[in-house]
Amino acid sequence: MESSVRQILEDKGGNAWSIAPDAAVHDALKVMAEKDVGALLVMEGGKIVGVFSERDFARKVLTHGVDVRTTKVSEMMSRTIYVIDPNKTMADCMAVMTQKRIRHLPVIENAKLIGVISIGDVVNQMIRDQKNEIDFLEDYITGGYHS
Repeated sequence: MESSVRQILEDKGGNAWSIAPDAAVHDALKVMAEKDVGALLVMEGGKIVGVFSERDFARKVLTHGVDVRTTKVSEMMSRTIYVIDPNKTMADCMAVMTQKRIRHLPVIENAKLIGVISIGDVVNQMIRDQKNEIDFLEDYITGGYHS
């Protein structure tokens, strides 16, 4: 059986690291390094207003030559936000991430942020799901499965 987004959050925890839109890009990069994450949610008044990722930084710093100490996160963040429901499957996540070319999805339940999943989380869970399926089938074929 394919895992749900909720199962990923149960395994990894519901941490969703964030930063304010008026914070300096330098500060966002420090938080990302400290937390070992590739993106931060940009939050204002308890609401997601954007996502700031390594990709946003790399693309904009190369093309605009910004000063990370004075440039605000709001100037570099992605403003289009895609979210996912915790009951969706790994295939659902992959479809959104592939179609929208994104690597991080905030997880929203009842209009409340409950976590963030990354493409790495999804791929790792899909690998675990496939291994479990293979183990089940091997047990079934060799007679190790008992109903």
